Amino acid sequence: MGLTVLFVTGWCRSGSTVFGNVLAEIPGVFHAGELRYLWQNGVLGTGSNRRCGCGVDLVDCPLWSKVADAGRPADRTLIEHATDVVGWQRDCRTRHTGRVLRRPPANGWPQTLLATYRAIADQTGASVIVDSSKYASDAALATHLDEIQPAYAHMVRDPRAVTFSWLSPKDYTGRRSALNSTWYWLGFNMAAERVAKARPDAAVRLRYEDFTTDPRGSVAGVLKMLDLPAEANPVAEDGSVELGPNHTVTGNPNRFERGRTKLREDLRWHTGLSRGARTATTLLATPQLARYGYARRP
Repeated sequence: MGLTVLFVTGWCRSGSTVFGNVLAEIPGVFHAGELRYLWQNGVLGTGSNRRCGCGVDLVDCPLWSKVADAGRPADRTLIEHATDVVGWQRDCRTRHTGRVLRRPPANGWPQTLLATYRAIADQTGASVIVDSSKYASDAALATHLDEIQPAYAHMVRDPRAVTFSWLSPKDYTGRRSALNSTWYWLGFNMAAERVAKARPDAAVRLRYEDFTTDPRGSVAGVLKMLDLPAEANPVAEDGSVELGPNHTVTGNPNRFERGRTKLREDLRWHTGLSRGARTATTLLATPQLARYGYARRP
């Protein structure tokens, strides 16, 4: 049986980090976080956050220090290889998703990504890897990788909540305007839909609002899609979950949280988002609001 990689797609600030960490509490499942940034953030140190979810720098983490070397040619140093990888990734961006579905990029990124997944499985013993990089292009690339069984969880959140989150910079990334955030919200979600159509039998769409309202039921749906036992669901009936240590690349600072956690929807945007930002976001996102079940006036 091949290795399953569950790609979490959609736009940032939609709950993918905590979603992945909840899934990581299932035996045999490993959440890699935003794996795409391992080389830029971890090896080169030129990205926004080089810390692993375990708290140490990625290059010093006992897991990622081994995995980052996977697929490196013998004649390239790790720094040289990471530089190559970041360059290869430029041919596999979200806007390239349709092209990648037809054919993989003709560079070293496909084999490097495959070697990385294999190395993660070898180091962790996982049969399911959750990649929450949110690049639909990488999710599309998986359809061409031998030994990989791709699955997709498209996470969507009300774009006004996403705008509010982006207007408040976190310690690992900067600020985006309402129009910028919503433009990316549209593009990343449409790309996610395109990838899901490639394997509709192994794809689910999950709204952040539904996940936080019924996390146990949401996880149950993912378990069913992945053909994992229902009794492996780590979410208690009261919607809480015990979060243990993790090895996530980049992602929301909540990846450092440990212990019993009650999953709740963040509603601060209802009162905290300015009228101008709310209006701009709503107008730009209008074509997709109803599609994802959001009202123009929430």
